[in-house]
Amino acid sequence: MKALIVSHAHPTYSIGGAQVASYNLFSGMKAQPGWVAHYLAGVGPPVARHRATPLLAVGDAADETLFWSDDFDWFHLGSRELDDLSRHFERLVRDLRPDVVNFHHVMGFGIQAIRAVRRALGDVPIIYTLHEYLPICANHGQMIKVKSGTLCMKASPSECGVCFPEIGPANLKRRELFIKSFFADVDAFVSPSRFLLARFADWGLPPEKLVMIENGLEGGHPAPPRPIAVGAKRNRFAYFGQLNPFKGIKVLVEAVTRIPQDVWGDSILYVFGGNLEQQPVEFQTAIKELFRLAGRRIRFMGSYKSADLPNLMREVDWTIVPSTWWENAPVVIQEAFYHGRPIIASDIGGMAEKVRDGVDGLHFSVANPESLANVMSNAIRDPRLWDRLHAGIRAPNSSDRSALQHAALFERLLARKAATLPISLDHTA
Repeated sequence: MKALIVSHAHPTYSIGGAQVASYNLFSGMKAQPGWVAHYLAGVGPPVARHRATPLLAVGDAADETLFWSDDFDWFHLGSRELDDLSRHFERLVRDLRPDVVNFHHVMGFGIQAIRAVRRALGDVPIIYTLHEYLPICANHGQMIKVKSGTLCMKASPSECGVCFPEIGPANLKRRELFIKSFFADVDAFVSPSRFLLARFADWGLPPEKLVMIENGLEGGHPAPPRPIAVGAKRNRFAYFGQLNPFKGIKVLVEAVTRIPQDVWGDSILYVFGGNLEQQPVEFQTAIKELFRLAGRRIRFMGSYKSADLPNLMREVDWTIVPSTWWENAPVVIQEAFYHGRPIIASDIGGMAEKVRDGVDGLHFSVANPESLANVMSNAIRDPRLWDRLHAGIRAPNSSDRSALQHAALFERLLARKAATLPISLDHTA
């Protein structure tokens, strides 16, 4: 049997949690008995398009293909390049003849790609993996109020109309119905977070189609705990991720500057992150000023690659995930746990779900630098806290185990199609 894994981007060209998760699934599916897989990923500028086709090869990999696009309708999650979709995407899908198709985002391809698969392959099972709230929320899928920046509890045309008065509730309702019209062709929705699945159930997706499967991780060799002298403190903190307004870096640096020097001592916060130069100028200015005020308490290390993590983690005791939006299942949480590092995380969404307060990590009040400063101070002061939380860490899902769980779901869907009988899906695979 063959699985077609469709990702909005290839991790070779664009590093992100969804890209890594989808590619790990692709690799894991190829290792499953009786299964083969093909990876189809979106790509755009600065990669050049072929004149005759949007399809590009990925080196000499026979089971990987790129689909070039550069005209995406972010509001409707739709493609404006429908000719490429109908001619080239559908032809490729027909040629590949997969038994199941698993979408990880539709960015670049357009949500119309779901219907294109139906036209090309008929009743083949279609699975859509949900990585965030983009179908629900037109504010970059963040579920954060546009004007106030506060957390949004539930989407509705009237609530969303407050965020986008220039669009209006009626058009926002049309957006919802447009997206759901394509989602009606999806046989199962997968997410690595129960919190996210609950949000989509509230939005109106059929609960019987919602399936929980953890993302799989390929972590390399786990880093051993940082060697410390007897009586020394576990006081090396690290932030891994993008530097943007939603990831909470501002909250984190503000917290570091509030910790008294007699508590902070020789502690260090390592910041491993990139893309600050792509953010709004006012955000860049604020972060640079905070870095200046923090002085030698912070070591800004720049961007990194997943392959670098085993070495980077050797100097780290704690990983901090201070995001100010709900998140889903941040790969940085899996990576930290894989390397045995307790996590200090915001107390909302997928972060609160994945990090067990007092068991394998610590929570602080979201967007509250004073709360984070208090938690970090306790982590520095208590010499036994790290050992206790370290002992409570559970190994994250491997790519092979995640692929095994996906294969079981795919096979259930195929059996249901063959029997043409309605079979309820388990909520946890």
